[in-house]
Amino acid sequence: MTPAPARLGTRRSTMATTQSQAVADAITERTGVPVELMLITSFGDVTKAHLTQLGGTGVFVNALRDELLGGGIEFAVHSLKDLPTSPAEGLTLVAITERDDPRDALCARDGLKFADLPAGARVGTGSPRRVAQLAALRPDLDYVPIRGNAETRLGKIASGDVDAVVLAHAGLARVGRLDDVTEVFEPEQMLPAPGQGALAVECRTADAAGDLAYLAVVDHAETRAEVTAERIVLAELEAGCAAPVGAFAECRDGRLRLRAAVVAPDGGQAVRREGAVRIGDFRDAPEAAVHLGRELAREMIAQGADRIVAGAASAGRDD
Repeated sequence: MTPAPARLGTRRSTMATTQSQAVADAITERTGVPVELMLITSFGDVTKAHLTQLGGTGVFVNALRDELLGGGIEFAVHSLKDLPTSPAEGLTLVAITERDDPRDALCARDGLKFADLPAGARVGTGSPRRVAQLAALRPDLDYVPIRGNAETRLGKIASGDVDAVVLAHAGLARVGRLDDVTEVFEPEQMLPAPGQGALAVECRTADAAGDLAYLAVVDHAETRAEVTAERIVLAELEAGCAAPVGAFAECRDGRLRLRAAVVAPDGGQAVRREGAVRIGDFRDAPEAAVHLGRELAREMIAQGADRIVAGAASAGRDD
C-alpha cells in the first residue's frame, strides 16, 4: 500500500517549485515516500518594495512557516540564503541539501564581461551585498535596484532597461538559464551571500525526530558545516539577509576555511577577514563551524564591521 503523500510547502515561482521538486524527488528516491507540492504565496512575492526597504529578513519565508506551524504542510523547502539566522520557535532545519555552485553570475548584453562594461553602464541587482562589492571593483558603473524572478530580471537586458544583471549561479542553473551567463565571479572578486546555493528543509521540531525523521536522508554534512560557519558570521553581526555581508566557507583537506567581508554600500570601506579550523570528523563539524564563525565575526567587529552594517541599514531605511 502506497503511503499518503507528504505535503511540501513551496513558494510559487518557477525557481522555488523547481528546487522544491528536486528535493521531493530525492526524498522519494531514497525513502519511497511520495511528496506533493503545496504552492504558497509569500509577502516577498507580492510586494513591490525593495528588500532594503523591507529589511529583507523573512519576507520570503514567513508564509511557509505559518503554514508549517498551522499544520497546512508537513515540511518546507527554502533557499537557505533567505532564511533568518535566528531560530524559529517550534521549527527545525532537519536537512540542508548538498550545495550547488554558490557563486554570483553576470548576465550582460552582447556577451560582455564585467571589465568590458562601459563606464556608466546600468547593472541591475536587488542585493546590497552585490552592489557594495561590485562598486568596490567598478565604482564607475550605475547600480540600479530591480525586483522580480530570474526571467523578469533577464528580460530587462533585452528591453534595454539595464546593460547587465547579477544573479546567483545556482538559481540560473535551476531555471535553465546558464546560457545567459557571460561571467562568473570568483569568491576572490565577490563573496556570495551566506548559505547561497544551498536549500534548507524545515519541519516542526516535534516531527523532526519522529514522523519526519526520514527527511534527514537529504542532509549533507559537509554543506551543513560550511553554511553554518557563514550564517554564524551574519548572526554575530546582527545583520539580515539583505545586509552587505558576504561569506564563503569550504571544506577541503580536512579543514574548514571561512572568508567573510562587510562592504559599505558605495564600496569605499570594507572589513575582510578569513580563518580556518581543522575538522577531524564531520559529526563534530557544526560545533567547529560555529566557533570559527564567531571568532571571525568578533575580529571583524573589532575592525568596525558592525558600524558598516548599521550604516547600510540606516541608508536602506532612508530610501
